[in-house]
Amino acid sequence: MKLIGSKGEDLAAEFLKKKGYKIISRNYKTPIGEVDIIAEDKDTIVFVEVKTRSNNSFGYPFEAVGSRKQHKLKNLALFYMKQRKKDLAVRFDVLSIHISEDKKEIEHIMDAFEV
Repeated sequence: MKLIGSKGEDLAAEFLKKKGYKIISRNYKTPIGEVDIIAEDKDTIVFVEVKTRSNNSFGYPFEAVGSRKQHKLKNLALFYMKQRKKDLAVRFDVLSIHISEDKKEIEHIMDAFEV
């Protein structure tokens, strides 16, 4: 059985594709850290953090994207954009996924935090 995090990332990628996003990279690693998904939404590069849970014992999945993680994602985005010499808008989304035996719920928080 796949780990819940990997399963959530697969669901997230499919969800975004259905919404018309173009997936550029998954599990993009840099010396700064890793981002789950980098995608294009029209003329915007979207850095997507995916959080998946099977229950809410430790809070809702999106609550795990605190200020420390946000700061790391901002630096990672800057690294990515400089490396690729991209001059597009940047956005940070969070996909909060809850997986249980009988259903899957995906909450897409667009523009979850600012640069």
